[in-house]
Amino acid sequence: MNDNATHQSSPPATITGWWTEAVIYQIYPRSFADSNGDGIGDLPGITARLDHLAELGVDAVWLSPFYPSPQADAGYDVADYRDVEPLFGTLADADDLIAQARARGLRVIVDLVPNHTSSAHRWFQAALAAEPGSAERQRYVFRDGRGPDGAEPPNDWQSVFGGPAWTRVPDGQWYLHLFDTAQPDLNWDDPEVRAEFLDVLRFWLDRGVDGFRVDVAHGLVKQADLADWREPQEILSGQESDKPRPPMWDQDGVHEIYRDWRRLLDGYPGERVLVAEAWVEPAERLARYVRPDEMHQAFNFEYLLASWTAPAQYAVITRSLEATDAVGAPTTWVLSNHDVVRHASRLGLPVGAVRPNGIGVGDEQPDAALGLRRARAATLLMLALPGSAYLYQGEELGLPEHTSLPDEARQDPTWERSGHTQRGRDGCRVPIPWEADAPSYGFGPTDASWLPQPPAWAEYALDRQRDVPGSTYETYRTALRLRRTHGLGQGTLEWLSSGDEVLTFRNGDLVVSTNFGPESVPLPDGELVHSSAPLTEDGSLPTDVTVWLRPG
Repeated sequence: MNDNATHQSSPPATITGWWTEAVIYQIYPRSFADSNGDGIGDLPGITARLDHLAELGVDAVWLSPFYPSPQADAGYDVADYRDVEPLFGTLADADDLIAQARARGLRVIVDLVPNHTSSAHRWFQAALAAEPGSAERQRYVFRDGRGPDGAEPPNDWQSVFGGPAWTRVPDGQWYLHLFDTAQPDLNWDDPEVRAEFLDVLRFWLDRGVDGFRVDVAHGLVKQADLADWREPQEILSGQESDKPRPPMWDQDGVHEIYRDWRRLLDGYPGERVLVAEAWVEPAERLARYVRPDEMHQAFNFEYLLASWTAPAQYAVITRSLEATDAVGAPTTWVLSNHDVVRHASRLGLPVGAVRPNGIGVGDEQPDAALGLRRARAATLLMLALPGSAYLYQGEELGLPEHTSLPDEARQDPTWERSGHTQRGRDGCRVPIPWEADAPSYGFGPTDASWLPQPPAWAEYALDRQRDVPGSTYETYRTALRLRRTHGLGQGTLEWLSSGDEVLTFRNGDLVVSTNFGPESVPLPDGELVHSSAPLTEDGSLPTDVTVWLRPG
């Protein structure tokens, strides 16, 4: 890359809608706020904390699943798509949450899990009771086994959570589960499955939700022959354009499904949206999910996974903008969620380290101070980019991963199914702190917490950071206010410098510069508007710091 390289990109002027520039805050209901003291977060708890989100300055909330579920995978094993899990409340509580959010100017997006149901779902129970070849089994992916007595799985696919992706039932057939055994995959070639989910969409749209985040959006359709796949089984397809795609991910048939869904949503008032969780690379393949008649947004996991170096960040930002511009869609940016190590810890590992699936006792521990410094710099860089940004609950407090969580407390099925070789995702799901000196740090009215909170949580509590200049919370709140004031979400990116150590670009009337190098560098000309950390005494830009400037 050369300094003064210029690349301009922004969504076409014809693309409008609240989602094109929104900042959307992900709530993991089990871990946000507990209203009744049972140690598990719930919908009334979320409603009681909506003022925090309005004060923070986000535009919408996305709720991870709250449906009836045995909780084999923390609610991503849905037993009933039209109700609320009693642990989390009632349908009336969901209606109240939607109404209270709307009163505060917040939109509500709910999770939809269409790749699989719970094994407790009435459909799967009916399938187990029915004969091979029956209509009940056609709703799922049942197959005869291989070998003379059918004792071998139908193919060699592995579960994302570890172990085989097939389980045998008493009559000898096998069913597919790309995740846990309690999450049987649906057969999206079956018209009844397609009709059912259109009705589920209507159910929640009629209750006033503003959209859906679609879980495993790239997994619904499987290659027809269920061919063996001898490569590593990963949820991220990660295939270069000249290599075959995995037979279980990113099949072209998924796009017909989303066109049907888009037509349904477009018939409702108020700009309802679809957001794809599609672990797809390269960016050009991901962009197919956000063509004008499909999804409105797709999570940009390539950006989340990019290394903390100037060349890597320049490449992924440029590639992302070019790919979505080509289909007339806004780009999304995200650094943390409920499935990955929090970026305040991930960035505290050596640059280039493989992103771990959880961090625990005995693993390489992140540098907490370095991780938070880089996380704040990464967040200010992200929030200055044109498009829509996603925040994960607690990152506005600078929360790190819980890297000393006792293994016996882990509940993620990945831990058991991997034979204790992968720590899993519990470390990023620990209930968040609100008040430093309250029971469970204000998560609930008692000390109960479904995952143990570390003692260090007190220093991150909201009441220790609110109105404290330079705190992570105030850094986020200021950034969100300035982002809106300067129209950065609907802006235009122009690279001013794209060297090996410093990235600088202009978006609207602001210049944004991040120093990835080991030494401080001169600050670009202009008036300092916001910074992820203090400048040096001589006014230089320190390492791992992002600044927003008004050009001189």
